[in-house]
Amino acid sequence: MARGILEVQLIDAKGLQDTDALGDMDPYVLIQYRNQEQKSSVARGQGRSPSWNESFKFQVHNAGAADHHQKLILRIMDEDTFTTDDFVGQAMINVADLISLGVEKGSSELHPCKYSVVLAERTYCGEIRVGVKFTMKMEEEMAEEFGGWKDSFAE
Repeated sequence: MARGILEVQLIDAKGLQDTDALGDMDPYVLIQYRNQEQKSSVARGQGRSPSWNESFKFQVHNAGAADHHQKLILRIMDEDTFTTDDFVGQAMINVADLISLGVEKGSSELHPCKYSVVLAERTYCGEIRVGVKFTMKMEEEMAEEFGGWKDSFAE
């Protein structure tokens, strides 16, 4: 079983569809890997071409190469003050091969590149630039990195 850290480097987005009739939209990204989700900062007033330059870490407990649920989902949202935040679009990155290669070599990386942002009906609505890196870790290293604790049994 592979254990490690999936690091997501969220760079920027371009050509997003503006969801605000008045003023610039305030986009942020919800990044999901399996049951873990993290939120970027809000790019206030940056409209259709926001820039974040942020990194996020996710724990990977890989059941094996046959696992097809190894996807990063990036949902771009527009923060609204008086109404529910608007869905701008989403991008999906399959990281199964990246993790498999990282298991084999100790680490692997997808350098920052552009991914299409689409609506629910798969209509293109911009692009997002993201880099992803997977690094194998021992259980002890993961506990240190994420501030967790570890069980100890006297046998």
